[in-house]
Amino acid sequence: MRYTISVALASLLAGPALAEVPRVVTDLPPVHSLVAQVMGDLGEPDLLLGQGADPHSFQLRPSQARALANADLVVWIGPDMTRWLERALEGRKGEELRLMQVAGTHLQDFGEGAAHDHAGHGHDHADEDHDHAGEGHEHADEGHSHDDEAHDHADEDHDHAGEAHSPADEGHDHADEGHDHGAHEGHSHTGLDPHAWLDPENAQLWLTAVARELGHLDPENAATYAANAEAARAALAELDRETAARLEQARNQPFYVFHDAYGYFAGHYGLTVQGSVSAGDAAAPGAAHLADLRTEMAGTPRCIFPEAQHDAKLARQIAQETGAKAGPALDPSGSTLEPGPQLYANLIRGLADGILSCVAP
Repeated sequence: MRYTISVALASLLAGPALAEVPRVVTDLPPVHSLVAQVMGDLGEPDLLLGQGADPHSFQLRPSQARALANADLVVWIGPDMTRWLERALEGRKGEELRLMQVAGTHLQDFGEGAAHDHAGHGHDHADEDHDHAGEGHEHADEGHSHDDEAHDHADEDHDHAGEAHSPADEGHDHADEGHDHGAHEGHSHTGLDPHAWLDPENAQLWLTAVARELGHLDPENAATYAANAEAARAALAELDRETAARLEQARNQPFYVFHDAYGYFAGHYGLTVQGSVSAGDAAAPGAAHLADLRTEMAGTPRCIFPEAQHDAKLARQIAQETGAKAGPALDPSGSTLEPGPQLYANLIRGLADGILSCVAP
C-alpha cells in the first residue's frame, strides 16, 4: 500500500507543471491600475510608488530592487517621467513595456494642453510617426525591451507581500539603505510632457498593449488577458464619455494649477490651463515668475488649484492676494488614492470633481 501511494504521488509530482503567471512590476499608481485590470484574478502587479510616494524624489527599497531584478515584466511610463527607474533597470534580464513608446500613443510637449481637438474622441497622430497598421506583436514599435534569455524562476525567493502597497514601505528617508535612485530629480518642464496617462484614450490603448505583452509571456492565459483588457477598455470609454459631458460647463473657464502636469487632461476635455505656479514639480517657483503670475491674475476672478504632495499655502496665498478662488488640491498621479484596479477611474473622476467644484459657473 505504501509503495502504491508513493508511486501515485511520484506520478503526480512528475506531471506537467502549471504555468506561472508573469511577475509584473509597475511604476506609478495609474499604470499599476491599468495592469491590474488586465491581470484580473490571475495575479497582482507590484507597485513601486505607493500612496504618498513622489516620483521625483523616490528611492528604491532593497525589497523593491529585488522585485525589479526578478520581474518577468516591468511596465512603466518611461524615463521622461522616472529617470531613476531607467538606471535601476540597467542589466536586468526580464522584459519592459515603456508605455510612452507604444505605437499610437498621443504625445505632446508641455504647454500644448489645447493643441489637439478631441471632438468625437479622435486623435491626430500624423506628426508622431506612429504606425497603427495592425495590432500584431511587433516589439520594435511597441516600446518593448525583450531579452532573449530564458527566465529561470527556480531559485528566486520573491515575496510580494508588503512590497507593493504599504505606505510604510514608501518612506522618503532611506539614507541608511544606500539607494539613491534620483532623489529630487524632477523631469524638465520643456519638451515632451510625460503625463500621458491623463489622456484616457492613451490608457485605452495601453490596456491592449499590456494584454498583448502578458499574452506573449503567458500564452496559456492570453485569452483571459485580452478579455480583461477589452472589458476595461469598454468601462473606460464609458467613463470618458461621462467625464466629457460633465466637463462641458468648464470649457470656457480658464484656471491655474500648481505645476504644468495637466496638458493631456485639459487637451482631451477642451479645458484651458491659463498658467502654473511652478515651472516644475521638483523646484520652488522663482520670485520673478510669482510676481508675473500675481500681476496676470490680479482683478481677474479665476480658480487656482494646489496639488497633492505640495504645500497648498502658496496657492492659497496667491488666491487671497489676487482675488482668485482656491480650489481643492488636484492629484495628477493618484498618489493619495488607494492603489488597485479602480484607481485609474477614481483619478479621472477626482480631477473632474476638483475642477468643477471651483470653475463651474
